Amino acid sequence: MSPEVSVHEVAALLHECGPALVLTGAGMSTESGIPDYRGPDGNRRVTPMSHQEFTATSEARQRYWARSFIGWQRFSAAEPNDGHAAVTELQRSGLFGAVITQNVDGLHQEAGTRDVVELHGSLAEVVCLTCGERVDRDLVQAFMHDANPGFASRALGSVPDGSQVSSQIRPDGDIVLADEAVRTFVAPRCLVCSGDALKPDVVFFGGSVPKDRVDLCFALTDAAPVLVVLGSSLKVMSGYRFVRRAAAHGIPVVVITRGPTRADAETTHRMDAPLGVTLSSLVHAVGERADRAG
Repeated sequence: MSPEVSVHEVAALLHECGPALVLTGAGMSTESGIPDYRGPDGNRRVTPMSHQEFTATSEARQRYWARSFIGWQRFSAAEPNDGHAAVTELQRSGLFGAVITQNVDGLHQEAGTRDVVELHGSLAEVVCLTCGERVDRDLVQAFMHDANPGFASRALGSVPDGSQVSSQIRPDGDIVLADEAVRTFVAPRCLVCSGDALKPDVVFFGGSVPKDRVDLCFALTDAAPVLVVLGSSLKVMSGYRFVRRAAAHGIPVVVITRGPTRADAETTHRMDAPLGVTLSSLVHAVGERADRAG
């Protein structure tokens, strides 16, 4: 494992090598109130619905949409945090370049970050797996609201600890919900083909990132002078492969996150630290260097 470095050392590297390619994970959004799948030790706390489970039965899709219907109310209300704002500021200063995010919450774009590649898609869109029709998630949410009057209050009331629903919201907008609360839920159907195979336009666990998107991210990695990883344990190969690619090409890899990562052996600059305050300090350090240079 690489030794811990300071914010000023990272600032110096970015001034020397930038603009860096940035790879962000679920830890980027925890300060916005969207918990990670994993705890500080890197072990998974909850298991999300898999692609195979979602596509297998109508009952699985009903269960997903019932839980997501409740979770969306809090998920969609999340706002960019200090870390998102700092990424935007570092991009505007020319030290950060494109951003590959494993998150599906759209908070980078809401914070003003440009050139964002959403590796796992976006929860803001829904696609029909039968006919390919695409629709805005807010419209699907409105349909579910009209088709399930009073469901939210009944569902929340069925949970022994009312705080459990909000405390267990997940990076994909899913929540914990008792099975008995799901059985009466009317899941959304496609307005074009009437099928029930509507799915958020995101890569579920066990699914595959589209090849053209992976190829784009590999090309960005190959062209990067440095790769900065923010808020990811890199336990999933989907993001880890870009770190491996960078290391194989001799590209410096900076990791700022809480706890150990799968890429500790490939990391050249490591900070085990909270993102919001650390990235804000990095913006300040970069500004200090610019003032001295000026």
